[in-house]
Amino acid sequence: MNATELQQKFIEKYGESGADIRVFHAPGRVNLIGEHIDYNGGYVLPAALEFGTTLLIRERADHKLNLASTNMTYEGTLDTASIGQEKTGEWTDYPVGVMVELEGKGVKVSKGYDFLYHGEIPNGAGLSSSASLEVLTGYAVQAMEGISEIDTVELALLSQKAENEFVGVNCGIMDQFAVANGAKDHAILLMCDTLEYEKVPFRTGAYKLIIGNTNKRRGLVDSAYNERRSQCEQALAILKEQLPALNYLAQLKPEQFVTLQDQIKDEKVRQRAQHVVEENARVLSSVEALRNNDLEAFGQLMNASHNSLRDLYEVSCTELDVMVEEARRISGTLGARMTGAGFGGCTVSLVHENDVERFVSEVGAAYEARTGLQGDFYVCGVGEGVNELKEAK
Repeated sequence: MNATELQQKFIEKYGESGADIRVFHAPGRVNLIGEHIDYNGGYVLPAALEFGTTLLIRERADHKLNLASTNMTYEGTLDTASIGQEKTGEWTDYPVGVMVELEGKGVKVSKGYDFLYHGEIPNGAGLSSSASLEVLTGYAVQAMEGISEIDTVELALLSQKAENEFVGVNCGIMDQFAVANGAKDHAILLMCDTLEYEKVPFRTGAYKLIIGNTNKRRGLVDSAYNERRSQCEQALAILKEQLPALNYLAQLKPEQFVTLQDQIKDEKVRQRAQHVVEENARVLSSVEALRNNDLEAFGQLMNASHNSLRDLYEVSCTELDVMVEEARRISGTLGARMTGAGFGGCTVSLVHENDVERFVSEVGAAYEARTGLQGDFYVCGVGEGVNELKEAK
C-alpha cells in the first residue's frame, strides 16, 4: 500500500481535519548471526530491513487516543488520562505499553492522537514486527510532543521495557536496538551487556539477502524461550562458583568453556551454555570476515550458527531445518541459517544474484513438497532505522 493509499485510508477512518498528518517509518530487522546471546551478555549482528511498519498520526482536539491498523481488525480507544490502566491482550498493548514507559520517563502524552499503522512485516515470522511497532510509536509520540532530539538508544531501552513489563514478553534488547539505530548498507555489532555498538559495513556486492518465511507461526510467550533463559542462568550460576567475576555466559572464550564444561552435570544445560559461548565467538569472527570482505567465510559461520541452534540450543524446528537444507543445495548460496528466536519464523540466506530466481523457485517447491507449507521469500537490502517521512496534509 503506497503513501497516497494510506493517507486515503486514514481520512476514510478519521475524517478531514485542519491538523497535519505526519508519517513515520520503522524497519523490521534480521539478525545476520548471533542468536539467543543477546540476553547472555554477548555480541549480536543485526541489520535493519528496507521494509517495516508505517504510522500515520494526527493530533486531535480532545484527549482521545485512537489506535487502528490496516493489518488487524481490533481497534483500541482510550483517553490520555487512562494510559496503561487496562491491558487487552491485543496488538494495541504494544503501543500503549510504550506510552506508559514514555510517561514514566517524563514524556507526557498531553494531547489526543489518531494512529493508523500499516505493517509490511509478517506477524510471528521473527522479523521483529513487535519491536518495529514499539520503536515507531515511541519515536512518533515524542516527535508529536515537540521533542526534536530523540535519543534512539533510550528509545530502544524503553521499548524493550514496555514489551517486558506491560506486554509480558521477556525479550532482550537486540530487536528494538536494531530497529531504532539501523543504517543503510550496515550491520550493527551490538554488545547487549553494555549497549556499546559499532556500525559495520555490509558490502554484499553480487550477493543478496533472501529471507525465507516458513509460515510456521511461533509465539514467544508460549514458546520455550523462557526455559532457555532459565537454563542459561543455571549454567552461569554453576560456572560462577569457579569464576566469581563472571557476569554473563558470553564473557567466556570457547577455550575457557572447554576447561569448565564438566562442572555442568546436566547435559542440556551444558549444551545451552556451549551454544552461547561459541555463538558469541562466531559473531566476532563474522565481523572480521565482513571487514575483510570475505563473504565465503561469513557464509560458513552462518551455517555453523544454524547447526548449533538446531543441535545444541534446540530452538529450530522441522520447517526451519528443511528450508535451510534446501537453501544450501543451491550452488550460489554461501550460507543459510534460521534467524530470530526459532520454533518457526524465518531463515536468512546469502545468495549470488544470478541464483536468486532459482533459489526462490527451487527452495520454495522443495519446501512445500516436504512440509506441506508454502514459504514466502523476500529479496531485500539493509535499510535505515526509525525516521520521519515527508509530511502529508
